[in-house]
Amino acid sequence: MRTDSSPGTLPAREHLPAGDAGTPVLDVVIPVYNEEKDLPPCVRRLHEHLARTFPYAFRITIADNASTDTTPLVAARLAAEIPEVGTVRLEQKGRGRALRTVWSASDAPVLAYMDVDLSTDLNALLPLVAPLISGHSDLAIGSRLARASRVVRGPKREFISRAYNLILRGSLQARFSDAQCGFKAIRRDVAQVLLPLVEDTGWFFDTELLVLAERAGLRIHEVPVDWVDDPDSTVHIVRTATEDLKGVWRVGKALATGSLPLDRLTRPFGDDPRDRELTGVPHGLARQLVGFCVVGGLSTLFYLVLYSAFRQAAGPQTANALALLVSAVANTAANRRLTFGVRGRGGAVRHQAQGLVVFGIGLALTSGSLAALNAAGDSPAHSTELAVLIAANLAATVLRFLLFRAWVFPDRTDTGPAPTAPAPTAPAPTAARPAPAPYAWPHQASTHLHATETTTSATTPLRPACPHSTDPGDTR
Repeated sequence: MRTDSSPGTLPAREHLPAGDAGTPVLDVVIPVYNEEKDLPPCVRRLHEHLARTFPYAFRITIADNASTDTTPLVAARLAAEIPEVGTVRLEQKGRGRALRTVWSASDAPVLAYMDVDLSTDLNALLPLVAPLISGHSDLAIGSRLARASRVVRGPKREFISRAYNLILRGSLQARFSDAQCGFKAIRRDVAQVLLPLVEDTGWFFDTELLVLAERAGLRIHEVPVDWVDDPDSTVHIVRTATEDLKGVWRVGKALATGSLPLDRLTRPFGDDPRDRELTGVPHGLARQLVGFCVVGGLSTLFYLVLYSAFRQAAGPQTANALALLVSAVANTAANRRLTFGVRGRGGAVRHQAQGLVVFGIGLALTSGSLAALNAAGDSPAHSTELAVLIAANLAATVLRFLLFRAWVFPDRTDTGPAPTAPAPTAPAPTAARPAPAPYAWPHQASTHLHATETTTSATTPLRPACPHSTDPGDTR
């Protein structure tokens, strides 16, 4: 798993400006391997659709993955025929390698890709990239498993797709619904930070990118798609599934061991409403309350189990004291780490000592409740004892949280003088920002990218794509 450092933190998401007429806003990559037959109708159909419906300038890039047939010649002819089409030649196979190469070099602020068979209906393309253009989302994926999707494919592929996504949910806690649909988009600034962390160069590239993005707290937009299976697909299902499972294991291991520097990407944009300072609201109070309630609920269950066990061999007061003592030590340790975020061994003994004082208060409340119950009647039922103890623990919980927050684990940053916030710096005008490196494709010849994945390309201005005055009928 790659652990090299990222280029830097991400800026706040903003709506992309229309930009200069010759600068493409969208770069759609079509990875191909020996697709001399399907490539021309795919490119022409995609170009016609974008010219008719997409309101910004665009580019279509054919990424040839070391084809051995006439695909490079077909791609070169298309690039010479259509000004908005370019081609890149890689001497090594791998869809992930092709996407990484083109996306890393592109100057378009929105990057997308789709399969050459165009199984996904193109009417989903504008909804796919619109949230990225508007600044609402960081990545966007087409989903064949959304409720509103309409999918035509065989039962074998349906089973494999759903099983794979269930594996991702169970092993990597993925929340996106469809990892392998060949219809995705990403903002260029996000790609520049995430791509160095993605190791796979094949079919697992999509999944790895999405898992890392989700774990980094980035926003993934899902678009229901209409999708028709390509019966002539050359994808080897068994080999691809095996490589994907290896990738799942590799990524899961890296996430479990913390070898990925995703912490530097967590909430990186500075526009998270949870980061805003609110007058009169203590910092982290909501999160601490949630953590304390979760720990408290588990501690209560642990306490009741211990009490029931100790009650078999001791009286109610002794069983209560022992159960409360053990659960109090566990509760203090859990709240120290999970609720108040205190790490390391420094102050652990002092915190446990203070926690025992809080335990003494809880012991007084629960013991007093038991004493009052026994005084009210002889030999109360075990269920009645448990009910009284639950009520007493609930009363002690509120006091315990207040003591933990104000005395045991105080927020030390609140005791010192408030730091002076630096004066906000006005963003530089768009025109004053340095222009990105040119990334335009020659129309008469392919650009060759060898194993080192470096590019040498001439700069050729692209004409803007404008909607036609009348919409011709869709050739589909």
